[in-house]
Amino acid sequence: MIDVNKLHKGITFQLDNEIYKVLDYHHHKPGRGNATIRIKARNLRSGTIIEKTFNSGDRIQDIRLEYRNVKFLYSDGNFFHFMDMETFEQPTISKEVLGENAGYLKEGIEVKLTYHGNEQLDVELPITVDLKVIQADPAVKGDTATGVNKRVITESNRAFNVPAFIQEGDVIRIDTRKGEYVTRVLQ
Repeated sequence: MIDVNKLHKGITFQLDNEIYKVLDYHHHKPGRGNATIRIKARNLRSGTIIEKTFNSGDRIQDIRLEYRNVKFLYSDGNFFHFMDMETFEQPTISKEVLGENAGYLKEGIEVKLTYHGNEQLDVELPITVDLKVIQADPAVKGDTATGVNKRVITESNRAFNVPAFIQEGDVIRIDTRKGEYVTRVLQ
């Protein structure tokens, strides 16, 4: 058991026989009374997001997870297929469980797969990924005096806001923690 004051972003815990990963954490101390801890967490089995408030001093069940290095192979629409780099097994994870992380996966990328026993729960992405732009609107001439952004679609079928100079065929680096453009990658 761990104290709820030790929760922070990325910590996993068990509540009502479900496994959750903390996405957001706020510690609130009013002028009087006990502090409260508000969290937003994702159910690692179903992908649903919950918001929960705990009183300071409450305890929850912590769990031990295992991590294995895997390579993303392909997606068949509903499931994402990986290959374990040591055993060459091919585990699968549903699109619902991956959630937003699915938009960062491209063929051949190496990630860490989170296991609880023999159950695959989550994918830990690298901090940045490089994705090729497959669709970009042309920039408007003379519209470069200010920091104008436009939306592009990448090879993983996810849209990002990027500077106006990014063109179709460019490779861009995306921060997976924030979901934001970092830089254009020169090839």
